[in-house]
Amino acid sequence: MISPADYEFFQRFLKQRSGLVLADGKQYLLEARLTPIANTFGVQSLTALAQRLRQPGAHTIEEAIVDAMTTNESSFFRDKTPFDAFKTLMLPTLMKSRPMTQPLRIWCAAASSGQEPYSLAILLREASAALAGRKVEIIGTDISEEILKRARSGIYSQFEVQRGMPVQMLVKYFKKQGENWEINPDIRHMVHFRTLNLLNNFSALGSFDIIFCRNVLIYFDMQTKLDILERMAKNLRPDGFLVLGGAETVVGVTSAFAPVPQQRSIYSLSAVPGRNVAAA
Repeated sequence: MISPADYEFFQRFLKQRSGLVLADGKQYLLEARLTPIANTFGVQSLTALAQRLRQPGAHTIEEAIVDAMTTNESSFFRDKTPFDAFKTLMLPTLMKSRPMTQPLRIWCAAASSGQEPYSLAILLREASAALAGRKVEIIGTDISEEILKRARSGIYSQFEVQRGMPVQMLVKYFKKQGENWEINPDIRHMVHFRTLNLLNNFSALGSFDIIFCRNVLIYFDMQTKLDILERMAKNLRPDGFLVLGGAETVVGVTSAFAPVPQQRSIYSLSAVPGRNVAAA
């Protein structure tokens, strides 16, 4: 059982290092996620792990702890609604307002093991006739380099591909490799993965037409949410879209974004006057 003092130490460390707010009463979660880390580093308890973490030069342990606590579950086409809106609203709207020579840029923040950006890549491949050769760039970022290694491999278990991936798309865009499934190289090469902590400056990523930032803000406190959203507003093109998770909202957090009418969890920049894309 972790002591109150050690639990508070891990709370402070995770908040400072990753923005994750670990609420009181989540000792069971900390023990479940970090006990394997303690075993890996040859320490017998979370108290001993905290002691190692306090020592100078504990960078490897720091990364392992952050990876363990921030790696979240993902699935293909998770929560179908945003992907439907991507096909029927966002992509057609942007195609009309962009010259063919201008690439579309999409950012998947907190991309985890890659299912979200690969789902978008598959939808774009399905819409290749409408794109008519237009270049599209998908950037997937995550704080965990380990989980991004998995994403870059494009290899998923039978269980993972069964969760959300339609059978016809599975056989069309994956190849069976033993007990696993490997996404086709042409889809894998559509996505570029980068390690990124959302607490840090991400202005160098450039401007985007669509930002997916789903199911990550719920782990941050209000000030951190505000900071991230207002910095994302600077990376979003004036008529672009921000997509949050179903349990997330900008309402009461920032005035930089406004909900897109008749759309759930989709937002546009408030600075664009008279915007109404619901019927686009």
